[in-house]
Amino acid sequence: MTTVYSTDKLRNVVLLGHGSSGKTSLTEAMLFNTGAINRMGKVEEGTTVSDFDEEEIRRHISLNLSLISCEWDKYKINVLDTPGYLDFVGEVISAIRVADAGIVLVDAVAGVEVGTELAWQHADNQHLPRLVFINKMDRDNANFERTLGTLREKFEGHFVPIQLPIGEQANFKGVVDLLEMKAYVGEDRGPGAVPEDLVEAAEEARTALVEAAAEGDDELIMKYLDGEELTNAEIGRGLAAGIAAGTTIPVLCGSASHNVGVQALLHIIVRNLPGPSSQTVATVAATSGEESLDFDASGPLAAFVFKTAADPYVGKLTYFRVYSGTLKSNTHAFNSRTQSEERLGQISLSRGKEQLPVTEVRAGDMGVVAKLGETLTADTLCDKSHALVLPGIEFPTPLFAVAVAPKTKADSAKMGPSLTRIVEEDPTLRWRNEDNTRQVILEGMGDAHVDTAIRRLEQKFGLGLETSVPKVPYMETVTKVGSDSYRHKKQTGGAGQFAEVHMRVEPLSRDAGYEFEWEVFGGAISSSFQPSIQKGIRQVMGNGPLAGYPVVDVKAVVFDGKEHPVDSKDIAFQIAGREVFKQAFKNGNPVLLEPIMNMSITVPDEFMGDVMGDLTTRRGRVQGTDQERGNAIVHAQAPLADIQRYATDLRSFTQGRGIYTLTFSHYEQVPAHLQAEVIAQAERERQEAE
Repeated sequence: MTTVYSTDKLRNVVLLGHGSSGKTSLTEAMLFNTGAINRMGKVEEGTTVSDFDEEEIRRHISLNLSLISCEWDKYKINVLDTPGYLDFVGEVISAIRVADAGIVLVDAVAGVEVGTELAWQHADNQHLPRLVFINKMDRDNANFERTLGTLREKFEGHFVPIQLPIGEQANFKGVVDLLEMKAYVGEDRGPGAVPEDLVEAAEEARTALVEAAAEGDDELIMKYLDGEELTNAEIGRGLAAGIAAGTTIPVLCGSASHNVGVQALLHIIVRNLPGPSSQTVATVAATSGEESLDFDASGPLAAFVFKTAADPYVGKLTYFRVYSGTLKSNTHAFNSRTQSEERLGQISLSRGKEQLPVTEVRAGDMGVVAKLGETLTADTLCDKSHALVLPGIEFPTPLFAVAVAPKTKADSAKMGPSLTRIVEEDPTLRWRNEDNTRQVILEGMGDAHVDTAIRRLEQKFGLGLETSVPKVPYMETVTKVGSDSYRHKKQTGGAGQFAEVHMRVEPLSRDAGYEFEWEVFGGAISSSFQPSIQKGIRQVMGNGPLAGYPVVDVKAVVFDGKEHPVDSKDIAFQIAGREVFKQAFKNGNPVLLEPIMNMSITVPDEFMGDVMGDLTTRRGRVQGTDQERGNAIVHAQAPLADIQRYATDLRSFTQGRGIYTLTFSHYEQVPAHLQAEVIAQAERERQEAE
């Protein structure tokens, strides 16, 4: 069995950064240095520990959050390796939620990129302490000072180098640790003396480091101002306090793929980054009151589920972090959301696809368990006698949608259950039946995200799906009063059918729905036929007379009619109600309504003009603009019909540096020339279907 570590010997760090900044390579180097593996794998060869999914190996990028545990200097480090590609931001948000500190990787050549900014923003939202690792120092055009300058320009915070590079680009050899004033050269074979040509620069940088460390502790600042020398232990203590408070952001450097600077980083992780310490506030299920939880292994059990994954061999895997108490193998735990007990089998620590069995996971630590029945991401596992709910995760709204249809009859039967399972695995995916268009819609954060989901459905569940651009969920209504009458008369050999209905259709205010009124006096139609007429109207409302879209915001008024003492019956008035509603509706100047979306688009300043111009071509209306640290934020409204593929287009004309959010605003009348096109298209589809 694997060693179980006490809470004070744990470090939970999340690796953040733009795609290809080297997070997975750094994870590999950390595993190699800690002895967890004896050979470093490569992303390009698909041989790394954390990128083990078929799609990750095929694409050469991380798509999933991976939990990797390793041991260094009698500490256990849980490394959460996250994707850098913007489509998979849900994995980043989940990882930040359960980490105690972040390591932001920045490419020494490219500097701060859009993925860096996005990850930084999510870390800010969770007040996550962090350090920066400037990676790829051995690449052509790598520049430590320039990259440090862009960090200071883009982000708030006191960036303090605690390492200096020894050489740059092809001459990059190692790093100087300014805390110990030691040099780590080559593949980190232990500390040595600082090179002579760097002594002066190192001493100057150390002075800045000492000042930053002193500011993190009131006692140390007094000592420093009195001119007393601070010991290495005191500097480390002050630095750790500044990092935990978020006021100090240490900057390190190295080359993950060549394993340079990685041992020095491991020292900083265990020496200066915060472990599980701050209290967590949980909700008591029985009273809805709040309870503060310490990371106490003997406290009440509270474990938070931050990821679920479907494994084709093991079944469902549930990844969790314990915030209080101890979760033990082969016991039971209570799910406070489902109000049911889950039987826990063997609990394991995770190292990519490898599971290392443990007897228990204590407060502060992370683990994984297989085959839980109803537990999903963001659930809390606790004691039944002391049910608690930990704060959940706020995931972003999907931006990209496809309509999906089964390839075969066999696929049709398993489509619903399979889509439900993949959405459980990734909460930034959603699926639904769109009643307006009678399509099944799968939504995600971008085309790569949805494409990956479609491939996984085939690989994991054997589900084949065809995809297409979703139809726009238009609606139909009237703009003026329209009236008509309809007589239904059917005479056959037996009993006949007779019904005559006079109806008026009136427009209602937007979102008012549907109203029905009875103005028949003097018994022209028996009131007992009201439900039959309404039934006929409702048949039309789901499949409108204009283009087959749902009818909304109308009032149907029956004001006259006729009945026959023998031949009038339910079915006759259903048909008459249906047909007169269609005719009256067409006389009410019918129009199509289309969904209008709220957009908030964030791009570097230089792309603001491009965004504004593009929105104009999409019938967009700019509502206002903001500026934020070199970025322009454009607030706009645009019809859904014109922005269905905006995620791909925005990425294209901003060189991948634009991001946006999308929410539904309201329905609005479609311009007449576009309405004619939509109606003509609907007619073509109807004829093809016949």
